[in-house]
Amino acid sequence: MTCLMIRPAERAQLAMMLEVTAYPKPGNVDRCHDYPETRLEHFLASTIFARQALDEAEQGKGRIGEIIRHAVRDTNCHEGGNTHFGAFILLIPLVYGRDIPGAIAAVGRTDTSDAIAFYKAFAMTAVKMNATDELDVNDPHTLTLIRDREMTLLDIMQHSAGHDMVAREWVTGFSLVRRGADLLQQLGPGRQAVVDAFLTLLATEPDTFIIKKHGLDVARETMLRARDVLDGKLDIRQFDEDCIQRDINPGSIADITIASIYIALGEGWSWDS
Repeated sequence: MTCLMIRPAERAQLAMMLEVTAYPKPGNVDRCHDYPETRLEHFLASTIFARQALDEAEQGKGRIGEIIRHAVRDTNCHEGGNTHFGAFILLIPLVYGRDIPGAIAAVGRTDTSDAIAFYKAFAMTAVKMNATDELDVNDPHTLTLIRDREMTLLDIMQHSAGHDMVAREWVTGFSLVRRGADLLQQLGPGRQAVVDAFLTLLATEPDTFIIKKHGLDVARETMLRARDVLDGKLDIRQFDEDCIQRDINPGSIADITIASIYIALGEGWSWDS
C-alpha cells in the first residue's frame, strides 16, 4: 500500500510519527533526545490518541475549531503535557480539506463557534500567550470579546499571525507548509529528508516558539546557526547539543514540518526507501 492510497487520517498520524522520530532535529525531542518531562513516548502516544479527531476531520464531521478541541482533549491523557497543539492547528484543516487548496477553503468558512472552541482547546494547553495579547486565553472576558466582535477562527489566526508562524500559515495559504513539502520531494525519500527539510525551514525565519520562550535575539541566532549547518560551517550534532543544553526547541518549525510531511506523502513522497 502506498501513501497515496492510505486515508488522510492515517497519513496525518504517519506524518506526526515521522517528524518526531527523525534525528537529529536540533533542540527537539527525537529518537535520541527526551525533555525532562516530555519523552518520545509521549509524542508517539499523542499520535495514536489523535486518531478519533483526525477521523472526524477526514469525514468532515463537525467544525474545524471543535475538532481541534477534540484533538487536544484526547491527547491530554499523559503526563508529557502538550505535544502537538500547533500541529493540530495545521493538520486538522489539511485533513478536512484533503490538501492545501481544500484547507484554504475550509478555514475561510470558519465562524465564531470555531473561534470559541479553539480558545477552549487553547485553555487545555500550557502554550504561552504573547504578553501583550488582547485575546488572552487566561482572561475570562476573552470569549465575550470574541462573540461581541463576531470573530471567526480565521480572524483569530490573522490576529495572531504577527507573532505566531503557525497561525500565519492560515493567513498566507500554508506557504511554509507548501515549501516544506516541496523540499521533501526535492531531497528524496527517507528520514534524512525530514531532517534536512526541518533544518532548511529553521534557516528561513526566526521560530516564533523560540521567540516566546527566549526572545527574538535567540531565535535569530538559532536561524543563523541553522544556515551555518547548511553551509557546512557547523556540525549539526554540535548544533543539536547546544540547543538541548540551552533549552532552545524550534517547536513551530516542527509543527510546520509535520504538516509538510502530510502534504508530501499525499503527493507521492516516500518515507521508507
